[in-house]
Amino acid sequence: MSQSSKPLLNTLNGERQPTPPVWMMRQAGRHLAEYMELRKKAKNFLNFCYSPDMAVEATLQPVRRYGMDAAILFCDILVIPDALGQAVSFVTGEGPKLEAISDGEPLPEFDEAMLHDHLAPVYETISRLSESLDDCVTLIGFAGAPWTVATYMVEGGSSRDYAKTRSWAYQNPDGFQKLIDLLVDATASYLARQISNGAETVQLFDSWAGILPPDEFDRWVIKPAAEIVKRLRASHGDVPIIGFPRGAGAQYPAFAERSGVDCVSLDSTLPLDWAAKNLPAGMAVQGNLDNLLLLSGGDVMDQTARDIIDAFADRPHIFNLGHGILPETPVAHVERLLAVVRG
Repeated sequence: MSQSSKPLLNTLNGERQPTPPVWMMRQAGRHLAEYMELRKKAKNFLNFCYSPDMAVEATLQPVRRYGMDAAILFCDILVIPDALGQAVSFVTGEGPKLEAISDGEPLPEFDEAMLHDHLAPVYETISRLSESLDDCVTLIGFAGAPWTVATYMVEGGSSRDYAKTRSWAYQNPDGFQKLIDLLVDATASYLARQISNGAETVQLFDSWAGILPPDEFDRWVIKPAAEIVKRLRASHGDVPIIGFPRGAGAQYPAFAERSGVDCVSLDSTLPLDWAAKNLPAGMAVQGNLDNLLLLSGGDVMDQTARDIIDAFADRPHIFNLGHGILPETPVAHVERLLAVVRG
């Protein structure tokens, strides 16, 4: 398959495209009627993620409907703690629930063979996708970054302030480092296996990076990301890596410069002119339309999309949202946005 036939992959490799390639975080999911029909067939959400037939179909649905330039693996960041033996479930209307761990308790052991055995259905999904996608569509694998995954493991789910996790990191940084190191090992190995099975690029989602002050951000966000990137470079040096430190604000440039990623995905809070000026010259960026603006639609959405494209016209740019598509988003709004982006 010729790399030159894939606009998104070319962009990640540093080539600016006349029209930015486009995909959207959470493009597969609850805003699509066909997804909701498919979801009814699964016993629960983890069963969905571990069922290659359903995961392949969910991944392909938005590509078929919208002609996206990328397909992103349908899965979840919490398969890592699940594979490490932590009890994980998804409660309708409440989100993920985990059997919380805390400082002083023994951590799960990292058994690489057991990890890959548990996640074998995910690798099968990727392998089947790599054989079924059109030559112009890039296949994206992904994982949660260690800091974000750690917050779920420690808090037992989502949180308003992540106080338990941040307190552990402050009060016993050496102990918390062991949890981060465990997640670096698991995540790097997981992403490497995704690439071996056909993922052409991978994205590291650090959804809660923005809650950390600078010194903590450096230790728990940048350094783990840099270690994962280093290991992936050693095993799969030619595969581009996207980093998404959501909410990082003024710390985005430091992440871009020191994590080693090829592309930074921007959330919607960053001023466009500031991002264009302060991120490394020539570095690929991804983003960053507000998902609520996509939900609202209309002329303001259209103009904001054009502003984003103009702001990054002098560097490689992948058009995306600043976070995932909201479930209530009308399909017609997505179609309208794509028409604007594609001119």
